[in-house]
Amino acid sequence: MAAKQPPPPMKKHSQTDLVSLLKTRKILGVGGEDDDGEVHHSKIRQVLGNEIQFAVPEPLGLRVWQLVSAVLFSGMAIMALTFPDHLYDEVFDGAQVTSKNPIRLYGGALLSISLIMWNSLYRAEKVIIRWTLLTEACYFSVQFLVVTATLAETGLVSLGILLLLASSLLFVAISVYYCYQVGRKPKKA
Repeated sequence: MAAKQPPPPMKKHSQTDLVSLLKTRKILGVGGEDDDGEVHHSKIRQVLGNEIQFAVPEPLGLRVWQLVSAVLFSGMAIMALTFPDHLYDEVFDGAQVTSKNPIRLYGGALLSISLIMWNSLYRAEKVIIRWTLLTEACYFSVQFLVVTATLAETGLVSLGILLLLASSLLFVAISVYYCYQVGRKPKKA
């Protein structure tokens, strides 16, 4: 007589087996908490990156400052490109313009910076926000140094120049403050 055949082995479905499902979830890191109490959705998301980790709790008034900066740079750029005589006259109080080209080049540079400022207004990544704030702080620092050197060279003091120097220092301080605030690590609750 023939020997009785054992029944065919049953396939194990990990979707229905709770122990297997739990092991799979643990390997993938789904639903587990780390030491800081944060729940990670998956190891794959951790490796590929999650854009939420780039989002930063924004300091109060950051977006308003970015909007003011973008409008300021755009306005000055348009004024330097279209009315170079008037801009030079306002700052240097009646000094004669020898050539309009440097002022128009200045307007072109300001227009480029304003495009960067407008673009950063819609970004959430803290690296992009910090770099635009640093760009702004560097621009106003260089502007302060150049106007101070021109003032020392010519000896021409006007209300426009003093206002420009004071506003440059104020804008550097605000930009550096926000850059520092964006770069800080958020406190764990």
